[in-house]
Amino acid sequence: MKDTLLIKNASILPMTEAGWIETGYLLIEGNRIREVGSGSYHGKADTEIDAAGKVVMPGLVNTHGHAAMTLLRGYADDLPLMEWLETKCWPVEDRMTADDIYWGSQLAILEMIKTGTTCFTDMYFFMDRVAQAVEETGIRAVLGRGMIGFPPKGEQALRESEQFVRTWNGAANGRVTVTLAPHAPYTCPPDYVKQVAELSAELNVPIQTHLSETKGEVERCLAEHGCTPIRLMEQVGLFERPTLAAHCVHVTDEDIEIMARYDVKVAHNPDSNLKLGSGVAPVLKMLDKGLTVGLGTDGAASNNNLDMFEEMRQAAMIHKGVQYDPVAVSAYQALQMATVNGAKAVFLEDGHGTLQQGAPADLILIDYNRPYYYPRHNLMAHLVYAGQSGDVTDVIVDGRVLMRDRQMLTMDEQRIYHEVENVCKRLFA
Repeated sequence: MKDTLLIKNASILPMTEAGWIETGYLLIEGNRIREVGSGSYHGKADTEIDAAGKVVMPGLVNTHGHAAMTLLRGYADDLPLMEWLETKCWPVEDRMTADDIYWGSQLAILEMIKTGTTCFTDMYFFMDRVAQAVEETGIRAVLGRGMIGFPPKGEQALRESEQFVRTWNGAANGRVTVTLAPHAPYTCPPDYVKQVAELSAELNVPIQTHLSETKGEVERCLAEHGCTPIRLMEQVGLFERPTLAAHCVHVTDEDIEIMARYDVKVAHNPDSNLKLGSGVAPVLKMLDKGLTVGLGTDGAASNNNLDMFEEMRQAAMIHKGVQYDPVAVSAYQALQMATVNGAKAVFLEDGHGTLQQGAPADLILIDYNRPYYYPRHNLMAHLVYAGQSGDVTDVIVDGRVLMRDRQMLTMDEQRIYHEVENVCKRLFA
């Protein structure tokens, strides 16, 4: 018989049509939610958490990032994207070892758990070590081996990606799922992208990539191929496969029509796009066309944190300003992007991103006995416009408690800091 965990006396935000439950309970059995209800639960559970004064909601889903770029946090600030990549990030990344990636990923996972993220995507290298970190720490992740399509390493990236899928897809009790991850059209030529799409079909896994992040990227694609990156990806057949496209800042109305036709998912990264001077994605147009939009932080080198509460607030605020429209993106829409729609964007269905019977038990508890949650006119809006990631007290993933009363249960925080400092002394000597 599976162990049960009862969370009682909670305010519950299930992110379903059921709506807000002012005072209720949530019962977990094994790694699934068995029951959500109002009032009190009259049965017994193996373990109980009294959540009086707390909100229980689905864990946040970070739909785009490069976890081990925590090692580059603060190293290359205030630069344009291509200069940032070519003169700062890539030279350091060339020196990174598998152990470096492991400890950088541990640091990222620590930060994400402590700020309420229960699932993240990652596109990087030495991905076996990232998957190892995910397996050990208890978080959920959607991982892809980043692929640069130029010789001599393009073919190697394809082989390593296939091996990574075969080794890790569905591992860690299903907490690890795997995608293919061609970096971008400007680093993966059309013929290479075709190979990736064919391998995706053969392995039956989706694809994540960067698309139309900057004006320069789009202008270069128009000059070289006579079309936008979105149109090019349609022509080479990428969108025949389930695809998550990060950024999509500089997309035309025709691009959005193409994306809608193929149900391309979007990872909206407002903080990173602002910091790199890339612009603001036309998210309202995407939502109007029915696109699934999730939120992402991108890597910590271009953000500089992995705080999804900040992304929610930014997503709800920035489009109001750009569109001169105070109702452009509502607080609830921002919450959807960070939870249920974020889960859909990274190809997790089966109730992910919600609190309902049968859904995976991925959830967070938030202490709302703070000054900025008063008066209690609209707690849902307070979570987005006033809430802070430091209010997260407890994190549960796959039915397992990873953080309890702000104390990490699966990670050695001080060891991680020590190892990261040692890694960076060598990398930046």
